[in-house]
Amino acid sequence: MNNTSDHLDLSIIIPCFNEVESLPHLCKEIDDVLAPTDYRAEAILIDDGSNDGSNQLYPELSEQYPWLRVILLKRNFGQTAAMMAGIDAARGEILVPMDADLQNDPADIPKLLKAYQESSADNPKTMIVGHRAKRQDSLVKRLSSKIANGIRASLLGDATPDTGCGLKVFRRQDFLDLPSFDHMHRFLPALMLRNGGQVVSVEVSHRSRERGKSKYGTFDRLWVGITDLIGVMWLKRRSIDPEIKEDQ
Repeated sequence: MNNTSDHLDLSIIIPCFNEVESLPHLCKEIDDVLAPTDYRAEAILIDDGSNDGSNQLYPELSEQYPWLRVILLKRNFGQTAAMMAGIDAARGEILVPMDADLQNDPADIPKLLKAYQESSADNPKTMIVGHRAKRQDSLVKRLSSKIANGIRASLLGDATPDTGCGLKVFRRQDFLDLPSFDHMHRFLPALMLRNGGQVVSVEVSHRSRERGKSKYGTFDRLWVGITDLIGVMWLKRRSIDPEIKEDQ
């Protein structure tokens, strides 16, 4: 793997908040995925105001893994803001956002990249979305996600079974072209379709959380999701896509 160029093929974007126990394992797993490849790659860890001692790990991890970059935010801004900070700093043309809690498996990244290469041949504006078909979460969390996905899909028509999966693949420029707002990471497939792109779901593995704890409660997700869903419906209805008859 070569990551010496200012312009890279791939940037893995990892928002992180209080995941001190997971980070060494995550970096090792990412290294196992990247080491055998020819990708010019980096992984950007965006620390969203952690207060669990994570900052003491970063110098050692950065020295051990030359592909790792760390961005420290001044306070906790939330997942979307952290992701946007990482994407703004990314040098890769292709982005792979993922969660830091080890429930996403980095070993799925090559499969998603292959799906992107195949699907983007017809439409470069393509987003690959992980589908956690066998989720390792509590029954309450699985049911609430299923209901939320069903409501969202029926109202937005994004035809995506699992928008909540953090593991995705898309071009950096396509993300920068999307309207930005807090919590937009929950609606990336719908926003990509609104901008004339295509969305392809690929089944990925999902692991139970063995370290740390979830940062969101069921009702937190519910009420924030309803408010944002109304906003995305408004955006979708007001999209503009002029068709050119002739270019002289």
